[in-house]
Amino acid sequence: MSITSEDPDTLSWDTHVPGLGAIIFAVCAAALAGLLFGYDTGVASGIQGYLQSYFHLSDTQLGFAIASLELGCVPGALFSGSLADRFGRKKMLIVCAVLFAVSGVLSAIPRSFTELILARIIGGLAIGASSMIAPVYIAEIAPERHRGRLGSLFQLGIVIGIAGVYWVNYWIVSAGRQARIGPAIGMTWNQTTGWRWMLGSETLPAIIFLLMILAAPESPRWLVINNREEDGRDILRRFIGADGADREIQSVKETASHEEGRFSELFTARYRLPLIIGLFLAIFQQFSGINSIIYYAPRVFEAAGVTAGHAFGFTAIMGTAKLPAIFIAFSLVDKAGRKILLAIGTAIQVLALISVAAIFHVADRVVTPTLVQGKLMPVSTIHFSHSQVWILLGCIVIFCVAFTMAMGPLVWIIISEIFPARIRGRAASVCVVALWLATFVVAQSFPMLKSDVGMSATYLIYAGCSLITFLFVVLVLPETKGRTLEQIESYWRTRREKQPFRSSGNT
Repeated sequence: MSITSEDPDTLSWDTHVPGLGAIIFAVCAAALAGLLFGYDTGVASGIQGYLQSYFHLSDTQLGFAIASLELGCVPGALFSGSLADRFGRKKMLIVCAVLFAVSGVLSAIPRSFTELILARIIGGLAIGASSMIAPVYIAEIAPERHRGRLGSLFQLGIVIGIAGVYWVNYWIVSAGRQARIGPAIGMTWNQTTGWRWMLGSETLPAIIFLLMILAAPESPRWLVINNREEDGRDILRRFIGADGADREIQSVKETASHEEGRFSELFTARYRLPLIIGLFLAIFQQFSGINSIIYYAPRVFEAAGVTAGHAFGFTAIMGTAKLPAIFIAFSLVDKAGRKILLAIGTAIQVLALISVAAIFHVADRVVTPTLVQGKLMPVSTIHFSHSQVWILLGCIVIFCVAFTMAMGPLVWIIISEIFPARIRGRAASVCVVALWLATFVVAQSFPMLKSDVGMSATYLIYAGCSLITFLFVVLVLPETKGRTLEQIESYWRTRREKQPFRSSGNT
């Protein structure tokens, strides 16, 4: 089903946007938050073994160290919405940039496990806040005809951040093998120092993000709604010209006049459906199991019998393969629409995850005597043939490509565009908090699922979640492509009286 307008020719942004260059600069500045998001989450794939040996961590403590990022993400997302609605999108993005830089420095110099956790939580605060604010900022500043493509730049930033840090990890690990011995007796350079460089390397992009967001404008929609109409008008004139600015301001003010601006308004019958859509997509984006791969990719490959060095190389290849996928979303999201891309992407996810589960199921098991807690015990390990390893890599790459062209970018775009303007920040916060709670569940549960039920059953669970998402997209999700934020908002307000919701495959 599509959200339509009674007069689709009255869109407030023309196809030719005079200030598109200025808009793209502002969007790219915000998209750097996505790069740091991806960098901070992807770095976990490289540090795990070294953290475990340096701090002498149990598997439970290691899982907590990786998942501790989400302990910051949840409050970051929870409180940033109301703060962004009150103080503005730009100011809060500046705060996020500072937190990213501080986290990068502190993560590189911890003397204890507790200090490392605190540094990771600070980084989580920045990720949680920016993952809510940046997509909203982009949605509010982008023309509706380009909003999907420009909104995809946030996910492009995430993908570049993940791929970039995978290669940084691989380069540091390779260089560290040449150093052999670290400062501590009996430990390699990578165990004592390499992981510090992995974590600290995010400081440079954090500084670039800070400088760019300082030069970017505030959201003109936020300015108009918060009684700073002239400031908003000045920005809109630079973006779309004087006539376009007048039309845009009139549209924003007219729509805002129908809102009360209270957070409780989100839970009224009028906005029940967008809230359900936002929460469902946020949670099931993570229940697809994407972070079991982002966080634990080298361990997944090592579980298939790949050596540690090759596992890091495979992980870097996997991260790089995702880059072309985001351009599929970029080129099609405003043409084909959100719904069809999500349907195709989630269908491919189901098939790829079932294939991963099948490969682990058919792999040979080798039982070898291993010393466990002082006793020699038979331990079963998986043994992949050379061809099976490459098939596994191919299936994981296909899954990552499908996620990157659909669930990855489109969830952020949809969450940022379906809620009313006065409570958009706080409403998006609710969905992003749910997303980070789901991320925490996946990050914390994957090592346990891997040990308790096995890799095959674990990826069947993720496949089932992707199948549920596919059905939700086909049966429930409406199409929002080509609509202004005000038209989408008006649709929710009038839907119950004029156009009762009926599911349709029509996009």
